[in-house]
Amino acid sequence: MTEQLEDYILSHIDPESDLLKRLNRDTHVYHLRPRMCSGHLQGKLLKMLVRMIKPQRILELGTFTGYSALAMAEGLIDGEIHTVEIDDELEDFIRRRFLSSPYADRIHLHIGDAATVVPALDMTFDLVFVDANKRHYVDYYNLVFDRVAPGGYIIADNTLWDGKVVDYGKHLDAQTAGILNFNDLVAADTRVEKVILPIRDGLTIIYKKP
Repeated sequence: MTEQLEDYILSHIDPESDLLKRLNRDTHVYHLRPRMCSGHLQGKLLKMLVRMIKPQRILELGTFTGYSALAMAEGLIDGEIHTVEIDDELEDFIRRRFLSSPYADRIHLHIGDAATVVPALDMTFDLVFVDANKRHYVDYYNLVFDRVAPGGYIIADNTLWDGKVVDYGKHLDAQTAGILNFNDLVAADTRVEKVILPIRDGLTIIYKKP
């Protein structure tokens, strides 16, 4: 997608809320990897998907600065989000933004490793959004699959990984390998239906068959 085409799209969809606009700006000002922030277009898509799926419980792996969690919270009619972030240095930044949101009571932040946090939650989810360490996407898939309700969804971000899934040159780095393994696993999994959307860095929508 060209910058010109993305600008056109952004000018023809609903604007960001003031909170998300400030969060996007603060993420770029205060954090070294602001590209990890979901941003306006993907945030609106996530909100729309939540509106369509109508989940009671959402699990997010990889909070970063909280943009995607807040975007999904906007789409919730009645439900809650449990979001897991491994980097404890982000906790204060995230909590301040969540507390300033009108949807603060819908979001539960868990700081720690998903491998430890998710089993301790002891609940099922209607929607899982995976946007954490790309090296471990296969592990995340196996971790959450049995916790996704039949007829529920897993959405995985960055599944085209800057095009490296088809053009990684002479060196296959660990993150690209993780995404490739994940994509192959999902493609072969007959328990699910799946589609990859070429939005931003690739977004895979996975439906768990009842």
